Amino acid sequence: MVIEIQPITQTLYDQDYYLWLRTTINQLRTSQFSSVDLNNLIEELEDMGRSQKRTVKSLLIRLFEYLLKLTYWNVERERNEGHWKGEIRTFRREIKDELKDSPSLKPYILEIFDKCYQDARTEASDRCQLAIDIFPSIPIGSLEQILDKNWFAEYNHNHHGKPD
Repeated sequence: MVIEIQPITQTLYDQDYYLWLRTTINQLRTSQFSSVDLNNLIEELEDMGRSQKRTVKSLLIRLFEYLLKLTYWNVERERNEGHWKGEIRTFRREIKDELKDSPSLKPYILEIFDKCYQDARTEASDRCQLAIDIFPSIPIGSLEQILDKNWFAEYNHNHHGKPD
């Protein structure tokens, strides 16, 4: 039995991504549409959308995590409050920037809001080494509140059983 070995044909996309990108842009600008590598272009565009969603999701989880730390991790608050508030402001700004660039992502944020909060509870519990039920099971604020640059949940709580 003879097995034919097909040569592996590498496209420009596989050989040199940056050159493929520059070539594709040039082909589109000069209306050379029949020369465009459509399959890889479509794949890249789909990846861009997925990447934006992953970014927003990650930022939202991190924002919740730091809000939870600030609100409930009493023994570390005095030492870390400035850092945590700085991180909260950064995550807020980055989420707002993503929404400014792509307003159509707002429904997606609302869709993943509760799940991101639950993920943040778990991460905050792990990082703070506090029981997860110290953190409320429902989100500590609405989307509008957590994105408001002047909003911070009240943190006069003493749930860990230790003096502040």
